[in-house]
Amino acid sequence: LLETLDNGKPLSFSRAADVPLSIDHFRYFAGWADKLHGKTIPVDGDFLAYTLHEPVGVVGQIIPWNFPLLMAAWKLAPALATGNTVVLKVAEQTPLSALRAGELALEAGIPPGVLNVLPGLGEVAGAALARHRQVDKVAFTGSTAVGREVMMAAASSNLKRVSLELGGKSPAIVCHDANVDQAVEETHFALFFNHGQCCCAGSRLFVHASVYDEFVEKVVKRAQQASVGDPFDAATDQGPQVSEEQLGRIMHYIGAGIDQGASLLTGGARIGDQGYFVSPTVFGDVTDDMTIAREEIFGPVMSILKYDDYDEVLRRANDTEYGLAAGVWTKSGDLANTLSRGLRAGTVWVNCFDNFDAALPFGGYKQSGMGRDKGEYALDNYMETKLVCQPLKNATWK
Repeated sequence: LLETLDNGKPLSFSRAADVPLSIDHFRYFAGWADKLHGKTIPVDGDFLAYTLHEPVGVVGQIIPWNFPLLMAAWKLAPALATGNTVVLKVAEQTPLSALRAGELALEAGIPPGVLNVLPGLGEVAGAALARHRQVDKVAFTGSTAVGREVMMAAASSNLKRVSLELGGKSPAIVCHDANVDQAVEETHFALFFNHGQCCCAGSRLFVHASVYDEFVEKVVKRAQQASVGDPFDAATDQGPQVSEEQLGRIMHYIGAGIDQGASLLTGGARIGDQGYFVSPTVFGDVTDDMTIAREEIFGPVMSILKYDDYDEVLRRANDTEYGLAAGVWTKSGDLANTLSRGLRAGTVWVNCFDNFDAALPFGGYKQSGMGRDKGEYALDNYMETKLVCQPLKNATWK
């Protein structure tokens, strides 16, 4: 209930995805807590050398509003498992579920001061964390523009360690041999899940010319079937956008798509005058130079681009400052492998999208960030490696 009140996503989604995925994440990293150890290293001479993995120290974490509880879990679980203390700055739009999680942490026995949940404006509370000299590491999820500011603040203060999960403009590639009906359903999910407010949304949909017309007809019908309305209604697929500001941003991009010559195939309008509802929107005949094909919209706006061959689509898919994720739909294992290897993205989903198992690393290439959340790789963000080397007297091997 808190997650839906906070964010506006359908209650059915909060129950089916956000809450259980958050629980899985904490359970996964709880399993790592007693398995973090260094190595004994053979060296020349009579020396004992080994490494220790130690906590970074005080960690500042800044999370966005699109998945309030899940983003808190992604950040908190590995930081606590590796022995750090945390100050978690939650988005000012969506503080409720993280504050409740903080209360539950105290009830569970986590000592006061180990986990601290801090609501506040990003330009005030977030900026203070990023530049604070007693914060040893900052982890940020949000826009690329703010990520740059976080890096500059870290560099100008105490050179604290930084990990960033930033924006995306993820290509979703439907191949000539794809199961069209499956691709329609899964690319719809890739874009419209969470009202399009997802950093890895498949927002550049490349469709092979041989299946383009069939695909477009079906994906438009699928978008028109989506139910937009009260997030507490079990029949709702899409609730309101998170804020009036975000609504205005989305409508600006829809206007840009129309003005620049994309074909508006469905949607494109605000629904009603109460709440921040946007009709699921699909543009066809999109070209690579259009604003809707280059900038992150963060809303329910699908852009469909046509391509003819796979060298072409790889070049076009990689022609972006982002590199967070990508999707490929094909029946060919060879083609899936070729495209997966060629795409400059931190995650490539093949014949699926948005698999967020706790064990799978997530993060971006290029201006989509640095470091990885989730999985074993996330532990490296929160540990220092210390070498201990000492001479041995009367070594047994002498």
